[in-house]
Amino acid sequence: MDSILKRSLTEKTALDMIYIRNDGMITKRSIIIRQINQTYIRAFCFNSRQTKTFTIENILAVSPAAYKRGIKNYA
Repeated sequence: MDSILKRSLTEKTALDMIYIRNDGMITKRSIIIRQINQTYIRAFCFNSRQTKTFTIENILAVSPAAYKRGIKNYA
Protein backbone atom coordinates (compact mmCIF):
# COMPACT_ATOMS: atom_id res chain seq x y z
CA MET A 1 0.00 0.00 0.00
CA ASP A 2 2.87 2.40 0.73
CA SER A 3 4.12 2.20 -2.83
CA ILE A 4 0.79 3.19 -4.37
CA LEU A 5 0.49 6.11 -1.92
CA LYS A 6 3.99 7.34 -2.77
CA ARG A 7 3.36 6.95 -6.49
CA SER A 8 0.17 8.99 -6.20
CA LEU A 9 2.14 11.71 -4.41
CA THR A 10 4.86 11.93 -7.05
CA GLU A 11 2.61 11.52 -10.11
CA LYS A 12 -0.34 13.50 -8.65
CA THR A 13 -2.78 10.80 -9.68
CA ALA A 14 -6.14 10.10 -8.06
CA LEU A 15 -6.85 7.10 -5.85
CA ASP A 16 -10.01 5.39 -4.64
CA MET A 17 -9.76 4.62 -0.93
CA ILE A 18 -11.87 2.62 1.52
CA TYR A 19 -11.44 4.21 4.95
CA ILE A 20 -12.78 3.46 8.42
CA ARG A 21 -13.40 6.53 10.52
CA ASN A 22 -12.67 6.62 14.24
CA ASP A 23 -16.40 6.21 14.94
CA GLY A 24 -16.41 2.93 12.95
CA MET A 25 -18.18 4.20 9.82
CA ILE A 26 -16.67 2.91 6.56
CA THR A 27 -16.46 5.35 3.65
CA LYS A 28 -15.22 5.29 0.06
CA ARG A 29 -13.34 8.38 -1.03
CA SER A 30 -11.53 9.63 -4.13
CA ILE A 31 -8.33 11.42 -3.15
CA ILE A 32 -5.06 12.92 -4.36
CA ILE A 33 -2.16 12.63 -1.91
CA ARG A 34 -0.57 15.93 -0.86
CA GLN A 35 1.74 14.74 1.95
CA ILE A 36 2.78 11.43 3.54
CA ASN A 37 3.96 11.02 7.13
CA GLN A 38 4.72 7.90 9.22
CA THR A 39 1.21 7.76 10.69
CA TYR A 40 -1.00 9.86 8.42
CA ILE A 41 -1.53 11.25 4.95
CA ARG A 42 -2.83 14.65 3.89
CA ALA A 43 -4.94 14.43 0.76
CA PHE A 44 -7.45 16.39 -1.25
CA CYS A 45 -10.78 14.55 -0.95
CA PHE A 46 -13.11 14.90 -3.93
CA ASN A 47 -16.11 13.79 -1.84
CA SER A 48 -15.86 16.70 0.61
CA ARG A 49 -13.84 18.98 -1.72
CA GLN A 50 -11.40 19.68 1.12
CA THR A 51 -7.88 18.72 2.11
CA LYS A 52 -8.16 16.17 4.91
CA THR A 53 -5.87 14.17 7.18
CA PHE A 54 -6.28 10.38 7.13
CA THR A 55 -4.64 7.95 9.57
CA ILE A 56 -2.74 5.32 7.58
CA GLU A 57 -3.77 2.46 9.87
CA ASN A 58 -7.45 3.27 9.16
CA ILE A 59 -7.03 2.83 5.38
CA LEU A 60 -8.61 -0.51 4.51
CA ALA A 61 -7.92 -0.50 0.75
CA VAL A 62 -6.54 1.80 -1.92
CA SER A 63 -6.43 1.53 -5.71
CA PRO A 64 -5.94 3.78 -8.73
CA ALA A 65 -9.08 5.81 -9.45
CA ALA A 66 -11.55 4.00 -11.66
CA TYR A 67 -12.48 7.17 -13.56
CA LYS A 68 -10.70 10.27 -14.80
CA ARG A 69 -13.03 13.25 -14.57
CA GLY A 70 -10.48 15.99 -15.03
CA ILE A 71 -8.86 15.12 -11.73
CA LYS A 72 -5.35 16.22 -12.79
CA ASN A 73 -6.60 19.82 -12.88
CA TYR A 74 -6.88 19.80 -9.06
CA ALA A 75 -3.32 18.66 -8.39
